[in-house]
Formats: sequence, structure tokens, C-alpha cells
Amino acid sequence: MGGPARDLRDVGQGSRYMGQTRVANDGLHQALARAGDGAFAVGPEGRVALWNRSAEKILGWSAREVLGRPCGEVLVGVDARKNGVCDGGCDVAGQFRLGQPVVRFQMEARTKAGRPIWLDLSVLEAPVTNGGRPLAIHLFRDITDTKRLLEMVQERLRPNGQTNGNGAMRLTRREVEILRLMALGANTKALAEQLHVSPATVRNHAQNIFSKLEVHSRLEAVAWANRHRLV
Repeated sequence: MGGPARDLRDVGQGSRYMGQTRVANDGLHQALARAGDGAFAVGPEGRVALWNRSAEKILGWSAREVLGRPCGEVLVGVDARKNGVCDGGCDVAGQFRLGQPVVRFQMEARTKAGRPIWLDLSVLEAPVTNGGRPLAIHLFRDITDTKRLLEMVQERLRPNGQTNGNGAMRLTRREVEILRLMALGANTKALAEQLHVSPATVRNHAQNIFSKLEVHSRLEAVAWANRHRLV
């Protein structure tokens, strides 16, 4: 970690960034530094380029420890079925590179101490000062307690011996088809080409699927499909 530490810069009241990848908008940079939510930026190569103090408080890693490291190596993110999220095949990174909007999503990560923690993440694009490819700014909150409370409530409201499979009954044939293809790894572009529709139509179907299944992301929808043997 010697290299990244030497190239470290201070920003505002509480974030650190790599010298050549600073967000171009100073107002946005200051807002990220002061944000109560955790914030980190990932460059085109998948390495952490910015880390604010709230991120340090939530996950336990200091900026000096994470800057320049692969994002997945720090977060070790998995979905509800413990499938890897933060890896070379990161769906968020793929959508971002293609210029597609990233749906808000949730995942289980690990703190520096190894404690499991559920994060609710949103991603936005930010240009950089050196004119290179934009950074993917990740904003996140710790929703571990909320997640556990909801699971407890759902479990107690569920009749004994039954699983919540009613969502599938509300899906249209097209939505089931899209959900199955999602579970097989198809991204928005591939789905649009295979179904001969526009990417916008695919995204609309995806939002309807999320709403009907009461999930918040593609990852959770795929986990639901696997859990209920839809694939």
C-alpha cells in the first residue's frame, strides 16, 4: 500500500482521493466529504479512488488502507444467496461501462473486522479532473438492523410450512422470461437483443418485476428466482 499512500490528497472536511482521479466538480467533492452516508469512488479499473470518513466509520477501513485496492477486495460483497457480487464480473461495473443506469441495490459486505453488514447502495457517475473515464460514486447506508427486523416480521407473518411464492403468480409471461434470462446472467443489452425490444422496455419490465416480488435490485430478484426454482 506504499504507492497509494504517497499519492493521497485531503479533500474538504473528510474524504481522501487518489491524486490523478479527483472528481471535477468541487461542490460535489465537498458534499461527498461531508456526507453522513458512506461514499467511495471506483475508477475504470475497479480500484477505489475516493473514500470518505463515513465510509470509514461504517466499514472500519481508513482511506489509507483502501485507496488503490480493488473494490471487491475491500467489500467482499455477496447477494442473499451468498453469490459473489464484488468480483471481475460485477454487474454494476458492466452496466456503468455501457452507460446504463444502475438500479439501486443491496448486498451483504464485510467490515474490516470481518463482521457481516448489509448495505443499501446507489451509484452515480462523476467526471474527473484529468479528462479520463468517469468515476462510479457509490453512496451507501448500513441497513443491517432494518434487514434483520424485516426478515423477522416476514417470518412471523408467514404460515407454518409455507414460503412466500405468491410473487410468481403476479408476474406476466414476459416478466418470467426476463427474470429467467437475468438469472442466467443476461444484462440489459443482451436481454433487449434477444427479446427484440429496446433497453428502456427491458428496464421497465425489470422495475415491474422488482415491485411485484418486493425486492430492490436485480441481484435480489435473481436470488428470489433461484430460491423458488424458477430457473
